[in-house]
Amino acid sequence: MSPSAVSHQLTRLERETGVGLVERGAQSLRLTDAGLRLARRAQSVLDLIEAAEHDLMVQARVDSGQLRIGFFASAGYRLLPLALSRFIERHPGVELDLVFGQPHELLPDLERGALDVLVVFEQALDPWLPPDGVEVTYLFTEPQMLVVPERHPLARRVRVRLGELADESWITTFGGETPVSALERASAIEGFTPRIRCRSDHYEVTLGLVRAGLGVALVPYLGLEGAVGVARCRLDSQHLYRRVGVAVRSTNPNPALESFLGHFKSAAAQVRASLTRP
Repeated sequence: MSPSAVSHQLTRLERETGVGLVERGAQSLRLTDAGLRLARRAQSVLDLIEAAEHDLMVQARVDSGQLRIGFFASAGYRLLPLALSRFIERHPGVELDLVFGQPHELLPDLERGALDVLVVFEQALDPWLPPDGVEVTYLFTEPQMLVVPERHPLARRVRVRLGELADESWITTFGGETPVSALERASAIEGFTPRIRCRSDHYEVTLGLVRAGLGVALVPYLGLEGAVGVARCRLDSQHLYRRVGVAVRSTNPNPALESFLGHFKSAAAQVRASLTRP
């Protein structure tokens, strides 16, 4: 600014505040005590603005900022680690906040902005609709597998009808938003009520109980990662499967989100391909 412009601005500010800010000499201007105090305050304001601008620029870059991801247990065995290993290799500066829980438990966090993305599933026999403002993209379908102890009579079978298991003891889940599990819904279609010995949403617990001979179970494909000491086979049922995908807020501007979704879709394609192998 020119000296005359500065002088004009100072005169206007003095008139508006009613306080003298400068002492004017023939060839110079000197700040009064009030002017010095105002200048220090102004510098603090400018520093805050500069810091805010810096934060915005950081958040605008994919190689920095934060990404908050919600996920369910069996997605954490292979699917999510596969996606994240590629993501952090490409964007090591992005801070990841991973939150574990069932999709119906974490969906409110996604809605209110506490999560950027939520890995979700939908049981064929227990469909749900996303709330307004939330978009769900399903990426693959995985079967529910029958898991039995290694010495069980059905351990060598390739495929089994659910009705053949009416007399078995079962290890099952708690269900989604309702306490009725996919097993109980499918069994009702087959005309029997399963005898449930234990409920658990943690497949390590389920597999451990099956391995010990305490019952049989339905476990989705993702939940069988690294499972040993049990036998598995497919079920002749058009109802026992679930769809796996991601839910996001349609208005979320986080620049890291698009990149993560790309890596997640790539990981999902790899899992989907493994489902077709014998």
